[in-house]
Amino acid sequence: MKRPRLGFLGVGWIGRHRMEAIADARCAEIAAIADPSRERLGAALGVVPGAVPCEHLGQLLEVPLDGIVIATPSALHKEHCLAVLDHGRAVFCQKPLARTADETRRVVDAARAADRLLGVDLSYRYTAAVQQIRQALHTGGIGRVFAIDLTFHNAYGPDAAWFYDKSASGGGCVIDLGIHLVDLALWLLDFPAIDAVSSRLYAAGEPIAGDSLSVEDFAVAELRAGDVVIRLACSWRISAGRDAVIEASLYGTEGALALKNIDGSFYDFAGERYTGTHTDRLASPPDAWGGRAAVTWTERLAAGAGFDPEAERLVDIATVIDAIYHGRAK
Repeated sequence: MKRPRLGFLGVGWIGRHRMEAIADARCAEIAAIADPSRERLGAALGVVPGAVPCEHLGQLLEVPLDGIVIATPSALHKEHCLAVLDHGRAVFCQKPLARTADETRRVVDAARAADRLLGVDLSYRYTAAVQQIRQALHTGGIGRVFAIDLTFHNAYGPDAAWFYDKSASGGGCVIDLGIHLVDLALWLLDFPAIDAVSSRLYAAGEPIAGDSLSVEDFAVAELRAGDVVIRLACSWRISAGRDAVIEASLYGTEGALALKNIDGSFYDFAGERYTGTHTDRLASPPDAWGGRAAVTWTERLAAGAGFDPEAERLVDIATVIDAIYHGRAK
């Protein structure tokens, strides 16, 4: 397979990490890098000195490329993705793909019209623990699932100011962290229809409405998918007694499956299966999963993949996020 030529738009911490993961996997030629910060651009070029330096997307689009990896502020994702797709290049974008379901639909439709591969960095799917949980679930390892509990509490908040500007971010901890919980629940259950949504959002301990200009730093939600109840909670700057609490528990008629972060880590996860009081360990760290979604997208691009209808699921995820903000299913 011919290695695709990739460009990178935005090489802050996460953009550079994904770039380095793809470089280490040697599955693409990193041909160009764009970032308005000379410091970030210089650091990235130190990793791949042969790449063409660019200041903005317009310059990046002048370089012959097969795909572009986008890691810019959330408010820019939709327009950046549409511009890249309009130029006939594939897209891998940081989450969220867009701030709302309507914006997400526009990007997915553009990818379909252009017949270009569209990927989003829903990275927790690619942990070894979640992969083992999915395999056990789909082989009937715990019987019929009837309840899922998911948690992502972060003892810190984002550093960048745009996260706290709703017009730039689309929301607070729900669209930042809760999106991973929604994705895991829907993906593990093969995207069931969501019948009802209820939620409660808080900012600095005070309840807020979903249409508030404030961004939430704590949220709880309950989703119903047929007879399955899905409960999730997420937060920024919570007193968690550790860096983070990241967990997902699936309860079935014949057992349970769980994802748990180890010792408050953002990176180390265990996967477990429970039968009564008995525990079987399915997966343990170390597991270098952070760049796995980006590498997988790159490998599919190298194999010639065009638009994947599974991208429609990105609209399903965004629709649930919208419903959490408005406290009801659409």
